[in-house]
Amino acid sequence: MRYLALALLAIPLAGCTLGQPAPQRLESLWYARGETSTKSFLAHADQISIVSPQVFSLDSNGVITGGMDPRMVATAREHHVQLVPLVMNPGFDQPSIHRVLTVPEARSRAIRSLAALCRDQHLDGIQFDIENVHVRDKDAFTSFTRESVDSVHHAGCTLSAAVVPRTGEDPGPTSYHKWIYENWRAVYDYKALADTLDFISYMTYAQHTGGSPAGPVAGYPWMKASLEYVLSLGVPPSKISLGIPAYSDWWFPAYDSVGGSKMRGSDISYPDAATVLAKSGVAARWDDVQKAPTAAWSEHDVFQYVWMEDKRAFLAKLGLVTSHHLRGYSVWVLGSEDPATWRALK
Repeated sequence: MRYLALALLAIPLAGCTLGQPAPQRLESLWYARGETSTKSFLAHADQISIVSPQVFSLDSNGVITGGMDPRMVATAREHHVQLVPLVMNPGFDQPSIHRVLTVPEARSRAIRSLAALCRDQHLDGIQFDIENVHVRDKDAFTSFTRESVDSVHHAGCTLSAAVVPRTGEDPGPTSYHKWIYENWRAVYDYKALADTLDFISYMTYAQHTGGSPAGPVAGYPWMKASLEYVLSLGVPPSKISLGIPAYSDWWFPAYDSVGGSKMRGSDISYPDAATVLAKSGVAARWDDVQKAPTAAWSEHDVFQYVWMEDKRAFLAKLGLVTSHHLRGYSVWVLGSEDPATWRALK
C-alpha cells in the first residue's frame, strides 16, 4: 500500500468573481514508487504540491537506508514541489518496528536518524509509512511520533504520517476483521497524532486487497464512513489529507503447490485493467453506490473480477475533500492513474 508542498493544485470550492477571495487551493500529495511513478511525476510535476517517494527504510536498529532518484529531486526543485519522502518499516515488518518503538537505544538512534535524513537530503519534510504495528504498541507509537516531531522540526522539516483508516472501534465479526483491526488499523491514535504532526495522510484505499474477497479498491460509502469517524474524534479538517486510490484491482483464480487453489487479487494500473477487460471482451459498468467502474465475467467457467479507479471515480472521491474542507488529498500511486485524470484536474 502505499506516501508534501507549495506548487498547489487549484481546485475551486465555489465560483469566484471580481472582488471575492480567490478559490481555496487543495494540497495534492502524490506517492511514487519505481520507474513508472518517476515518469508520471516528470510529466505532471506542475500539477503536484508534494511528491512522496517510497524510498527510505527504518531497520530494527533505528538506522535509515535508501535514496531518491536524482531526476525526481531535480524536477521537484524546478517546479517548487515539496520533497517529502516516506520512511517505512521495511516490508511492513512487525517485529522490526516493535523493537524500534520499545528498545531505548534503537528508538533514540531512529529519532536522530530522522533529523539527519532531513538535513543531509535537504528535504521539505518526512512522512512515516509505518504499518502492520500491533495495537499493543499504540502508546509507544504515539510517544515515538511526538519525540520524532521535535527532532525533525528542529532540523527544519515537517513530519506527517500515513495512517490506515477505520470506521470505529468495533473490530468486526470474523477472525479476518479481528486480525486486520489489531495489526493494521487500531494502533493509530488519530487525534493525538494529528495534534502532534503537521498532518496525517488518511489512507482511505485498500478497502479490499489481494488477500480479501473481490470488492472496490475504496468504496465511496466506506471512505465517507472512515472520514466521518476520524472527524468525530476531533481531528481538524486542516490536518487531514484524504487518501484517494489511482490504482485498480483484478481478482483471478490461481494455483500453486504450497497454497493450493485460491482467488488472487492484484493491484494493477488503470491502463492495465482496461487491457484485461479488452482482452476478455468485457465492458465495465459504473457502480453509483461505490463510485467506481467494475466488471465480473466467466473465463473457462471461473469468474474473474475487476474494480477500477478512473477519472470519474477520482473526481467523485475528491468531492469528499472539498465538501469536508480538508487540507487536500494523498494519492497512491503515481503511474497507475487514468491518464484522463490529469486533464480533469486542470
